[in-house]
Amino acid sequence: GASAFHVSRAAWRRGHVGVRDLLSFGWHQLRFVTVGENVKHFASTQERALGLAKGLPTDELTNLTDAVYEREIESRLWPETVELAREHLRKGHEVWLITAAPVDIAAVIARRLGLTGALGTILRSDDGKLTGEFDGPVLHGARKAVAARELASSLGADLADCWAYSDSRNDIPLLELVGNRIVVNPDVALSAYARTHGWPIMRLSPSSIRAAVRRVRREARSVRSAEKTKRQAG
Repeated sequence: GASAFHVSRAAWRRGHVGVRDLLSFGWHQLRFVTVGENVKHFASTQERALGLAKGLPTDELTNLTDAVYEREIESRLWPETVELAREHLRKGHEVWLITAAPVDIAAVIARRLGLTGALGTILRSDDGKLTGEFDGPVLHGARKAVAARELASSLGADLADCWAYSDSRNDIPLLELVGNRIVVNPDVALSAYARTHGWPIMRLSPSSIRAAVRRVRREARSVRSAEKTKRQAG
């Protein structure tokens, strides 16, 4: 489900939001889980989230997310999925979480998972408190691809060697950007697109995820090996 729902529950427990706000997020969470993400739903959720965030101390959002990770997220992690991320790290890859969620939330999740870092939507703050406004574009749809391209450029990474994973049709621009893409438990539209273009599809089953790990182990370019070869050639 959406991370904003879990954070809003933590905010409710600490008295930052009311029951009505929590029920609204609960409805959005139900729709997200049952019918998937769509643009109208996303816009409604982000507008509600911004309203709730107004006036919240910036460090409290980080504290809330830490609590949410321990209470809601950690127990839901599939060990095989975590192993997939770690296989990339063992290859010497940088592993980034790129999400429309606030970067404050994404950074906590990336840190707790041991990933390299996170890119997310930036919330504006003033005098240590959130204003309820965005500071720049929402990292959604095509904007994720733009952010990924900028990140790869800053790292000197060849996009043909990069990997991307997503379950949403909204991330097709991101998936098309890289040389290696894996569709994860996709929505209907992304599943059809992936089949048409011959993209690998990973299902949320231990065997399917382990197969993806083996594929990375077998096919992903090892950064350390490539750098060693370059040094030897030089």
